[in-house]
Amino acid sequence: MTENRIRDLREDSDLTQQQVADAIGITQRKYSYIETGQQQLTDDILIKLANFYNVSIDYLLRQTANPKRNL
Repeated sequence: MTENRIRDLREDSDLTQQQVADAIGITQRKYSYIETGQQQLTDDILIKLANFYNVSIDYLLRQTANPKRNL
């Protein structure tokens, strides 16, 4: 349920789908499809979301509960 984590991050940041979509360079419709699981995440989108929210890709993929990035 990666999509729920992405939605939760957006909602916790008080952002709209449009704001996140604009920030990562995709349409709101595509972002909505990603958030609801109707479209798969690409590597490029994963990286952009991780950078945007400053969290690890593992956190986005629910491989860890720790959002901290190991840089």
